[in-house]
Amino acid sequence: MPIQFVKMKRTHTCNQLRASDIGSQATLIGWVNSVRDHGGVIFVDLRDRDGITQVVFHPENADVYAAAQKLRDESVIQVGGEVRKREEGTVNESLATGEVELDCTKMTIHNICDVLPFPLDDDKADKVNEDLRLQYRYLDLRRPRNIKLMRMRHKAAKAVRDYLDSQDFTEVETPVLFKSTPEGAREFLVPSRLNPGQFYALNQSPQQYKQMLMVAGIERYYQLAKCFRDEDLRADRQPEFTQIDIELSFVEREDMYSLIENMLKKVWKDTLGMDIKTPFLRMPFREAMDKYGVDKPDMRFEMLIEDFTETFKESSFKVFASVANSQDGAVKAINAKGLADITQGELKNLEDFARTLGAKGLAFIKAENGAWKSPILKFLSQAEQDELKKRLNIEDGDIVFFAASKWEQACAILGRIRLEAAKLLTARGKLDIPADDFRFLWVVDFPLMTYDEEAGRYVSTHHPFTSPVEEDIPLLDTNPTVVRGQHYDIVLNGVELGGGSIRIHNPALQEKVFKDVLKIPADVVESRFGYMLKAFKFGAPPHGGIALGLDRLVSILTNRPSIRDIIAFPKTQKGQDLMAQSPCPVTEKQLKDLFISVNEVDAAAK
Repeated sequence: MPIQFVKMKRTHTCNQLRASDIGSQATLIGWVNSVRDHGGVIFVDLRDRDGITQVVFHPENADVYAAAQKLRDESVIQVGGEVRKREEGTVNESLATGEVELDCTKMTIHNICDVLPFPLDDDKADKVNEDLRLQYRYLDLRRPRNIKLMRMRHKAAKAVRDYLDSQDFTEVETPVLFKSTPEGAREFLVPSRLNPGQFYALNQSPQQYKQMLMVAGIERYYQLAKCFRDEDLRADRQPEFTQIDIELSFVEREDMYSLIENMLKKVWKDTLGMDIKTPFLRMPFREAMDKYGVDKPDMRFEMLIEDFTETFKESSFKVFASVANSQDGAVKAINAKGLADITQGELKNLEDFARTLGAKGLAFIKAENGAWKSPILKFLSQAEQDELKKRLNIEDGDIVFFAASKWEQACAILGRIRLEAAKLLTARGKLDIPADDFRFLWVVDFPLMTYDEEAGRYVSTHHPFTSPVEEDIPLLDTNPTVVRGQHYDIVLNGVELGGGSIRIHNPALQEKVFKDVLKIPADVVESRFGYMLKAFKFGAPPHGGIALGLDRLVSILTNRPSIRDIIAFPKTQKGQDLMAQSPCPVTEKQLKDLFISVNEVDAAAK
């Protein structure tokens, strides 16, 4: 049955006609995908967002035929006529409509397309410079693949809404214009005309608002919230992005795990038709760092990091021994099995990655032709070599990389090497990671605080509203770095989908964290969080929440490398919208109305 469009110009979409419609009349409208003149008969593939139907123009309908001769690709036309069976041997089995065609007897040309700046064929368009495609984003979006990406995003968002609605959540919109809280990421500031010299900030997340909604008694809140951060951009980061923002009252961590697992289960089922296994694996932060070198581990391949700190404490290799005997020092190693054929250029690239994380170099051992080769081999005792071989299962064709540094830095270095080595092995065909292999993970038991040596004070690992594990609260006064936070991250295939925590709801504890532990001056606490501390004194319930990145989630569902692909109108790495030419200069009057003056910026700085 055709979709019953209300006041539309068509009876069917371009993906609906079938053999059962032969002999009936139909009206279609869409874009000309291609025109083929076969010596007296013109064939047009007509396309809309759902698919393609072949339309045939015969010379007997002289006016319509003449108009068809002038059609260009991507012109918008409306056609009507009889649905007919295709001639024998011309059935197109690659199209859902491939058994039939529309014999056009009437046509309206709504728009003739100009010469296209680039082809809209998916394979050809992918090779076009991205800046050009973003300049004509409305054309780039028209490509069938990108239409599918937008519809997949819609399906994912709908699945989220449907699930949370079934769990009795209330969708509440919170303000985009918030107050500046500069202890987080860099903010976008918005001048207030009605309050000269004062500024709003575009909210980085609705964190404080959603906690106020819990105080207000909403109990179960969510929204697909627009958030803003003025940070350097990359493939998985845009200046504006969308969060699946959730907050609940009267919950514990176990409740949050179950809620999010079941929500993601529905998303995967509704979008990919796939049943994902629950409950998800859980891993403490320390274990994730020790084994994978990162708090968002990709578990689709092995290549685990091993700790050899104890092994090298008595080593004659002074570089390792000095680190192994230092406070918080760690000597770690990883076996990239099968990568002994690494080139000098590839090895240098890995070393460069290690240096960006603070390493002075990248020690390694290659196992080739029954022998080990390494600049450091002469410093290692036979016992140390035997220990390495046994625990890392070193075989011919392998290469082992080392990191010796502070524990967290050593983990991070080998965590990056692990990922880069996996890319090299994949390119060689030695590592196969299926596109439909989804490894979900909860990373838990994060430290509540870390000590920032540069700032000379403790800083929150997550944010200052995260509640400590109850039995660790007394340690806030004596050793804050060992206090565990009730913080949890949901990780998928090496990507942090989101993070959240059980929040502090006790005003005295929240004030203690602000003033006594984080050492935020009392006047700053009052100006930034005073209303929040006040609200907590009026019956704040225990509560917790989470925020998941919708853009990242959809990019994984669609196997796209960049979130730009699944955002309708993304920005470039310079934060520019090339289609709308934004940001742009404003008039002197606009600046004057806002009581703002702008210093001249020379062309080079721009």
